[in-house]
Amino acid sequence: MEFSRRHATALALCTIAAVTPIRHATASTFYSPTAPEEDSPPLASELELGYTQLSGNTNSETLLGKGEMTLVTEQWMHRLRGEVRHASEDDDTSAEQYLLSMRERRELEGPNHLFGFGRWEKDRFSGYDHQLTAITGYGRKLLDGPSANLTLEVGPGYRADAIDEEEDRGLAVAYGAVEGGYQLSDSASLEQELSVEGTSANTTTRSLSALDTHINSHLTLRLSHEIKHNTAPPEDVEADTDRTTSASLRYAF
Repeated sequence: MEFSRRHATALALCTIAAVTPIRHATASTFYSPTAPEEDSPPLASELELGYTQLSGNTNSETLLGKGEMTLVTEQWMHRLRGEVRHASEDDDTSAEQYLLSMRERRELEGPNHLFGFGRWEKDRFSGYDHQLTAITGYGRKLLDGPSANLTLEVGPGYRADAIDEEEDRGLAVAYGAVEGGYQLSDSASLEQELSVEGTSANTTTRSLSALDTHINSHLTLRLSHEIKHNTAPPEDVEADTDRTTSASLRYAF
């Protein structure tokens, strides 16, 4: 019975999201804004907050916070995003992550665009004190149908790694990403994102799979699974792959 109570509590306290109107917004893990709709507001923001607590034989809690602000000016889109994640078990911290990014996008003729972004991230258990990445490049929408879409981005960049108890290093980056979506029905859609950042020291792969189900015109249930893989993390890191599975409610108004 205790097992059932703990899991019922976890389901009841799943992520709750509050969202201001962004018809084009997605919970993109790669911070690549989609092209704005014709009726998109010039300024929009998104706030997401999640908290889960288990008590009894196991005492643990998880906190997730995300914030995003988007400004659209003619052919330009500017997006600022921040994330905080924290998890603990029996008062011992098991995850602590911070992220801040700024993304620029400029529309070109046809299904083409230019982009540039800067990202600062700090993960207490990654072996890095922090990482700072800057990438610029070209993107193209390969498929834009009534029920399916597919976009590709490529470009060069630079990453500065501050590694615990080692000398800092700077690395050239080759970046590629693909994002696709499929409308399963009037109320359900599937999203898949994949990015690769390759350097001479390692390759970082990020993946997001998400299923959105619209409960009504304002409320959406999202089931998502995120994967981050580093081919050669610092030596004192136990695992080279992080996985995050979450269920969230998103409220739009």
